[in-house]
Amino acid sequence: MTDVELLTAADIPLMQGLAQRVTASRPDLISAGASYGELAWVWGKGCASYGATWPRRLWFSGGELVAWGWAFLPHQVRRNDGTATDVTGACLSYQVHPDHTELVDEVIEWYDGVAAGLERTVSPTTAAEFALKRWAAHGYGTDVGALGDTGDWTQLNERDLTDVERPVLPSGFRFRTADEAGPQAAVLAHLDAWAPSAYTARSYDDVRQTAAYRGDLHVLVEAPDGTMASSTIMWFDEVNKTVEFEPVGTHPDYRRLGLARAMMLHGMHLARAAGATHATVVCLGAPGHPKARGLYYGLGFRELSRDAPLIKTKTTARTTARTTTAG
Repeated sequence: MTDVELLTAADIPLMQGLAQRVTASRPDLISAGASYGELAWVWGKGCASYGATWPRRLWFSGGELVAWGWAFLPHQVRRNDGTATDVTGACLSYQVHPDHTELVDEVIEWYDGVAAGLERTVSPTTAAEFALKRWAAHGYGTDVGALGDTGDWTQLNERDLTDVERPVLPSGFRFRTADEAGPQAAVLAHLDAWAPSAYTARSYDDVRQTAAYRGDLHVLVEAPDGTMASSTIMWFDEVNKTVEFEPVGTHPDYRRLGLARAMMLHGMHLARAAGATHATVVCLGAPGHPKARGLYYGLGFRELSRDAPLIKTKTTARTTARTTTAG
């Protein structure tokens, strides 16, 4: 590998700052894993386990961050049911400010250096026309597998918060926040929703250490028996007055009761009270993954942008590190 410096906690606020500036002018250019909330979530939940496989590079202009690359190199994912998956390929999250498109080639060359010999994937947005041309020039082609009917490409959805309906929960259920419920309940809610999962108490502790996390915007639904049946974290970008839901999950025994819908409506009211005027949420976009998209569309969200997944094949295996997986 070349130019290897590992990502640190101090890098995340800098990268979030760039996300805020791009969001303000060209939100359709926020590439996979590069949003304000996603940066904090992915760093927090995985840094303890996978940080040693996360090289990064930062580009500055006049003291201001204008581009970054964050590579996810081969590692093993161990879940709480005892299973493990060997991730053998490399994946890149990156962002380049639209006023500095000349840096796209440098990002690509850096990624090719740190991931040499590996199958490499990356997902700019379809709106990033210049970047797409440069990735193609460096040998990256369409990731047909990711774009299949059950592929793992994602889309970013948005809505404003000017008119949000009141949430309705089934009898006996109630809303809680992570501040009220406590860390153990918050962790268990995630594990139940995403089982089997690599998430741990340490993961949540690191999530809470990020500057972007707010326990009063981490919402849960408590069932009559005390089970935390549904949960979501909202990440509030105060600069752009937008809140991002990531992740959103419900315990399998409590699905199809309207809990996630009510929770997100309640969350939007909390976000609006905190000063937000806009909300976003990511979901899988392929036809074979209709449930989350249907939920979000039913809540008034509509597509803002979508991935254009690319791949450069160097090995026959295709087990890559998708950064948007909530579990």
